[in-house]
Amino acid sequence: MPQFLGIPLTRLRFRGRVSSLLAICDAFRQQPNVGLHPMQISKTTGLSMATVMARLDETPELFVRLPKRDGLTRYRMATTAAAKSPDEVEAFIHREARRETMTLYAIGAIVLAVLGMALVMSFPFADYF
Repeated sequence: MPQFLGIPLTRLRFRGRVSSLLAICDAFRQQPNVGLHPMQISKTTGLSMATVMARLDETPELFVRLPKRDGLTRYRMATTAAAKSPDEVEAFIHREARRETMTLYAIGAIVLAVLGMALVMSFPFADYF
């Protein structure tokens, strides 16, 4: 999968995942300044552990992996996200989801435009222009 600065480019990381990201952020806000294991977050949020691990790994803007201690990988909110209020974090997540949606629609529109141009150029009257 192509990546830029460790961020996957072909996967939508925020679109359709807003509620799970907000739930994970709330779990970190309930226990500030503590590194949490994905299992702890899973129990707190009610999300599956696979979902929690995927969200934590896919969004380095929000969550940071801590060095292993006792063989366990723990996560914390990124400093930039932890310094913001819950409303600002929620606005950031919604803004990123909206940005991904607009990007998806733009790519779809480009594909449709190219297909439409190919269709129009295949008509016999296109030779007279």
